[in-house]
Amino acid sequence: MTTPPDLLDPLEERRALQDTESKIAIAGHPLHAMLVAFPIALTFSTLGADLLYAWTGAPFWAQAAGYAMFAAFTMGVLAGLTGTAELLLVRGIRNRSASWTHFILAVMLLSLLGANWVLRIGDPEGAVLPVGLALSLVAAGMTAMTGWHGGKLVFDYQIGTRTDGSGRP
Repeated sequence: MTTPPDLLDPLEERRALQDTESKIAIAGHPLHAMLVAFPIALTFSTLGADLLYAWTGAPFWAQAAGYAMFAAFTMGVLAGLTGTAELLLVRGIRNRSASWTHFILAVMLLSLLGANWVLRIGDPEGAVLPVGLALSLVAAGMTAMTGWHGGKLVFDYQIGTRTDGSGRP
């Protein structure tokens, strides 16, 4: 007599895909969520400093924008490393196409931040108008779009949150 093949329970398989709790966390608080606030704020600070330089012509604002862009890029890389680790380590996060959209947008944004920072090295005043300001405007828009997708992952799919498993989408 032949034995029937092992069947997989689709409900159990789906539960495994819903495991979205953060693996890179301190006391249950995801590092990625804590770190992303810095590059977001610093990217918008760079835009503000660029606009103030364009308005006043004061060299201070060009230098402040350069430092803010360096910090935005550096903190963005740290946030990106923790986010990438989450993406690769947690099956329920990898399963969502929205996670990959957020990842691709974040990599594009980091490339833009890096280019904006490199442009400012050596001549922060000369870099602001027009290219630096244009890059800052695009980076601010991409930051908003990337952050919106990241927020969607957290609020709609509860990515990176601790739950008892009930009431998941």
